Amino acid sequence: MAFDGIITKAIVCELQEIIGARVDKIYQPSKNDVVIGLYINGKNYALNICTDSRNYRIHLTTHSKPNPQNALNFCMLLRKNLIGLRIKNIICANLERVITIEFEGFDDIDDIINKKLIIELMGKHCNIILLGENNVIIDSLRHISSDNELTRDILPHIKYTYPITTKTNFLELDNFEQFKNKILLSNISTDILNKEFLSKTISDTFNGISTSFVQNVFSVLNLNNTTNFNDSDLEKIYLYIKDIVLSNNTTTLDCTFIENTSRKSKDFALLKNDNILPFHINFFIDDYYFNKENNENFKLYRDNISKLILVTLKKYKKRLANINNKLKECENLDIYKLYGELITANLYRIPNHNVDKISLENYYDNNTLITISLDQRYSPAYNAKLFFKKYNKLKNALKIVTAQKEETLKELNYIESVVYELELCTSIDDVVNIFEEISDNSIFKEKTSDLKQKKNQKIKKSKLTTNKKANFNPIKYNIEDYTLLIGRNNFENDYLTLKYARKNDLWFHVKDIPGSHCVLLLENKSIPSDNILVKCAELAASHSKAENSSNVPVDFCEIKYVKKPNGAKPGMVIYTNNKTLYVTPLI
Repeated sequence: MAFDGIITKAIVCELQEIIGARVDKIYQPSKNDVVIGLYINGKNYALNICTDSRNYRIHLTTHSKPNPQNALNFCMLLRKNLIGLRIKNIICANLERVITIEFEGFDDIDDIINKKLIIELMGKHCNIILLGENNVIIDSLRHISSDNELTRDILPHIKYTYPITTKTNFLELDNFEQFKNKILLSNISTDILNKEFLSKTISDTFNGISTSFVQNVFSVLNLNNTTNFNDSDLEKIYLYIKDIVLSNNTTTLDCTFIENTSRKSKDFALLKNDNILPFHINFFIDDYYFNKENNENFKLYRDNISKLILVTLKKYKKRLANINNKLKECENLDIYKLYGELITANLYRIPNHNVDKISLENYYDNNTLITISLDQRYSPAYNAKLFFKKYNKLKNALKIVTAQKEETLKELNYIESVVYELELCTSIDDVVNIFEEISDNSIFKEKTSDLKQKKNQKIKKSKLTTNKKANFNPIKYNIEDYTLLIGRNNFENDYLTLKYARKNDLWFHVKDIPGSHCVLLLENKSIPSDNILVKCAELAASHSKAENSSNVPVDFCEIKYVKKPNGAKPGMVIYTNNKTLYVTPLI
């Protein structure tokens, strides 16, 4: 369900337990987040306020966020006005997503001072507003100047006014008949009240009730298959919503995961339950949005890196196509040399005037007649010079283009290995490792320079060293008494193969296909059986681009036969004395 008025009310009910807490710290991790550190009864709490238009919320948090070295202006203002004060009250009225936190304390001359913090959680209009005496705005996170009568001025030194809604307050309903009349205000018959229409109607009629909450009520009451709702169904819905909304004791409410079929993702819902721990809803919402934001950041970061890599891959594939076209043209270089030789050898027989073609005996092919097309603008002798010139040009081009093709193929293999690694990423740290790898590579350096400056400074990559206890986390498999380690990216592949493994350990890799380096640690054990070798080969094939293929060739050899050429790209090695197993990847 969405972070609607019902969730807001439940969270505020739990927050009544921290009334009296003293404000110790305030920091602003980002432009949309404010975290207030609180102390009460020997315990520390952190109140997180997020005004992001998609993930707006307020709750206690246990997840730390980075404290910027230079505090933003609004953060400094809150520190000046609130640190040292105590929370006097926390109010959420009428199921609105507007929370008022009242603070009380003493100034330098022991006079009582009162401040209010208004948190408006209204999508793109989210705001945090600090009020002084007589509800006059001291400042706000976002300044709003009204352009019409529908908006309010949120500016310093102006008296604050609460937002106005045209929806009905559900708390003011006395009975089911009032609920029904509000829904059927437009004289709509209950015969056409289907599930989608009814959920939207309830959400549009009553403030603080989201469509997703109503749809979850249908599931709880087993009304999902109902096509037309009658009075009995409507009364069940009314009583269930009333039971949730009027519950002032949140230990009878539970927040739980539900499957969102429309979005194919996990959502959450508020349900009736008993014996729930204190702050359960707060910490549930905290974990839910923490994981959600991490997943969103991971996907966004991965997509940005993927776009950069795929653009580079397309560029090199285009370069390879151009090189192949040039090589195809170079295939005719011997013909141009033959044309030049035949014309030069027969100049005494050829009339000295311009012609468009000429037929001569090819003394390399039993004097078979061959027709040579000439440029009619020039004499036959000059045409012979042009043929030799073209031959020499293509001959030189062949050497250059052949070297270019070899280099381009190496670059393509490396880029494809990075694409494969990116597909395996499961966390933002994995993506960071790949980003660090490509930003040190000349292929991507120009395109990653701007992105590197914007990269979140809190994400730091631990450099791999020659120490076997270095901070790297390869995938680990236990096969009987042996351990198989698999690198997750090219840096880990290099470290695992060239630094971590011992000379007699066995190295596995799919043949001529991007994949992970796999090392079977022998640790002075006997030579592994064929079954173990096959199992290792199957796992190596599973961690490669050939994971969906069959009969995949996997090479293996001792680590001492694996070498890294000078100047080779990360993850690129050469090996000898290898054997090959043909296996089917494990699914």
